Amino acid sequence: MPQIGEKPKKKIRWGWLLPVVLLLLAVPVTAAVWSQLGRLTQPSAHRNTVTVNDGVRTVEITPYADMPVNELTAESFSAADGVISCGGARQGIDVSEYQGEIDWQQVADSGVSFVFVRLGYRGTTEGLLLPDQRFAENLSGAREAGLDVGVYFFSQALNQREAVEEADYVLRALEGETLELPVMFDWEPVAKAGSRTEGMEAQVISDCAEAFCLRITASGYDAGIYFNRQQGYYSYDLARLRDYAFWVSDPNDHPDFYYAFRIWQYSFTGTVPGIETVVDRNLMFEEGGEPG
Repeated sequence: MPQIGEKPKKKIRWGWLLPVVLLLLAVPVTAAVWSQLGRLTQPSAHRNTVTVNDGVRTVEITPYADMPVNELTAESFSAADGVISCGGARQGIDVSEYQGEIDWQQVADSGVSFVFVRLGYRGTTEGLLLPDQRFAENLSGAREAGLDVGVYFFSQALNQREAVEEADYVLRALEGETLELPVMFDWEPVAKAGSRTEGMEAQVISDCAEAFCLRITASGYDAGIYFNRQQGYYSYDLARLRDYAFWVSDPNDHPDFYYAFRIWQYSFTGTVPGIETVVDRNLMFEEGGEPG
């Protein structure tokens, strides 16, 4: 009780302070929750992309819709003495005049069952169409040894007209020869002074490939396209070319190209009985990328 003459002391009521404190504490928590929810609902910058190895680095690409993908796994492959196997996938090689004289029977006896023979090429500077000097010899030798044969043409076409010109050159050289495997369009960038194809745009390269393949298939042959991973991801519109056989160059212990393919070139430095030089080695899968 206060003494006479003293003012009574007011009681401090702390009850009102508790809701304020709780409110202040709740603000950062609520902000964090909303921030997290925002991150969860915000469209990802990488949505609808896949991570691939393009042969140089790991990148993200947006895959074509409805394109068959490579379902082969690393565990499906085994290697012995430089030869990679995968179930019933067939062993093959590709050759040109650079392999010199070949004993094709030894090649066949070693387990190689198919070959792609270079038929010719376009010069990288002047653009002349030239024959592979051992084309006829390699074609007949491989056939006599019982190998399935396809051919390829090294293209340096600048446009659709030149691509058709190359296809017609191939058809004249074949003269109706039966082939078990496709005629392959092999366009490659050439890093040398005076290269006529330097700076070619992806759209034009796809146009050339399509024009070549259309001309080949119109003549009754199967057609296909040879490319490495960088070309496959950056130089070609593969969705436009999906009706043709894909031959992927990817020297490795297993192929990791994202889309399905028919043939995998797994080595540039293979050795095969009957061939004195190194030679490219390949595996051929059934349609859809099945091992055998």
